[in-house]
Amino acid sequence: MKKPVAAKVAAPKKAVAAAPKKPAAKRTTVAKPTVTPEQRFCMIAEAAYFHAERRGFRGDPVQDWIAAEAEIAALLSKK
Repeated sequence: MKKPVAAKVAAPKKAVAAAPKKPAAKRTTVAKPTVTPEQRFCMIAEAAYFHAERRGFRGDPVQDWIAAEAEIAALLSKK
């Protein structure tokens, strides 16, 4: 006759302490360098000078200034 097989009883599992959660990684963003109004003015003035220099200082300085403002605005918007 066959012997009855005793059912194996699993030992109760020990409670495993959960590993402490790491704090969420902080996002590091690279701040855009800010240009002060004074720096922007100086950049435009310098660009306007070079526009006028290319023309031999003949013509309308207001048009040089307007072109320089557009040039500097385009440069600063790319950053």
